[in-house]
Amino acid sequence: MNQVLITIGVILNATLMYTPPLLFAALGSCFSEKSGVVNIGLEGMIVIGAFTGAAVGHFVDAPWLAFLCAGLAGGLLALLHAFATVTCQADQTISGTAINFLASGLSVYICFLLFRTSETMPVKSKLPRIFNDLFVWLGNNLPEGAAKLFRQNGFFDLVFNTYASAYIAFLLVIVVWYVFYRTRFGLRLRAVGEHPRAADTLGVNVTLVRYLCVILSGILAGFGGASITLATVSAFRPTIVVGQGFIAIAAVIFGNFKPQGAMLGCILFGFCNGLRVVLGSDAKISFTLFEKAVNIPIPVNIISMIPYVVTIITLVLFVGRARGPAANGKPYIKSK
Repeated sequence: MNQVLITIGVILNATLMYTPPLLFAALGSCFSEKSGVVNIGLEGMIVIGAFTGAAVGHFVDAPWLAFLCAGLAGGLLALLHAFATVTCQADQTISGTAINFLASGLSVYICFLLFRTSETMPVKSKLPRIFNDLFVWLGNNLPEGAAKLFRQNGFFDLVFNTYASAYIAFLLVIVVWYVFYRTRFGLRLRAVGEHPRAADTLGVNVTLVRYLCVILSGILAGFGGASITLATVSAFRPTIVVGQGFIAIAAVIFGNFKPQGAMLGCILFGFCNGLRVVLGSDAKISFTLFEKAVNIPIPVNIISMIPYVVTIITLVLFVGRARGPAANGKPYIKSK
């Protein structure tokens, strides 16, 4: 029984580790998409956030400062996307694709300038595990029998041993939901995404709202990148993101462009990533054939494909059912 709990704890811990980068980016995508701007460049913004977080975290022993700098880097890249798509009315998909290429090349180039290699040096300290102290306190203050069981049960250790970025990401879901559906700004944001001309006639500054939302999407994507290099791992390398931005967009489609739905999609994909790590290279199919035990190993490449296969299946099942904002992807030309 204890081994089963530990296995569940390992999977839950891995899910909580791999969900935050997706969830930060997905919430950012919700802002951008709700305002009517498609942000395919999330992948690049996560990359630049991951690099900035790792680089600042190496030179400065202040993980929260590195986290904020990563968000700023993602926001600056998003500002470029907003200028191209909102002001210059460029094709949003092409602009986002260009942002992805730009971020990948820029991060590797600056990395070579700073570290003489394509990988950064390890950060000095990671983001804190904010409930780890609570776990220790509970183990020391519960009644003797319960405390002993609590400390010896690896399940609780794994659940409490989670980085602060995970809890911030889940709290942001509540904040974003409240902004969308309980504030005047959220009402204007949704109006701009559905019918920008009608919003404009009512005095809403469509350009300003779209700029703010795209920049917010970049800041949140930057936070997602930083939660990789300041929590999941401790350094940046060019292949560290591997499609997280596109998976986050799939989660938004899965969640029908709503923050709470996107969260469920991110948990699903985070679970798939965690399952990939838990299975590792030892996964196998075991059965009995003619009274003989047969073990067929599952290739590690097949296991690595799990998150991406689930992403494709999700898009096939939900892309036709999801209803995005009516003006999503359409530049707004103000009438004179």
